[in-house]
Amino acid sequence: MHEMSLAEGVRTIIEEAAAANGFRAVREVVLEIGELAAVEVDALRFCLEVVLADTLAAGAAVEVEAVAGAGWCLDCARTVPMRALYDACPHCGGYRVQTTAGREMRVKALEVD
Repeated sequence: MHEMSLAEGVRTIIEEAAAANGFRAVREVVLEIGELAAVEVDALRFCLEVVLADTLAAGAAVEVEAVAGAGWCLDCARTVPMRALYDACPHCGGYRVQTTAGREMRVKALEVD
């Protein structure tokens, strides 16, 4: 379950931000997760609850903002929506589509005290 290692990474980001900025509590964590990132959001939420217990982010709300998948079709030179990796271009049917969005996961914001 790679969601546990992702949750541990989020904890590290929070701890480093707290050390750099001097806040003592986190009320909300806002994450951006791409639709193509292969992250099971419910599993990540569970892992965050476990990993953040007994930290300055214990009990913090977790908001997830989805990032739509997109790609660049090399055959028809268009930006196209992607629902899954390796989908064909919806315009020309070609499979030479390079992913340009939707694979990312990042901590977008922290609401702190």
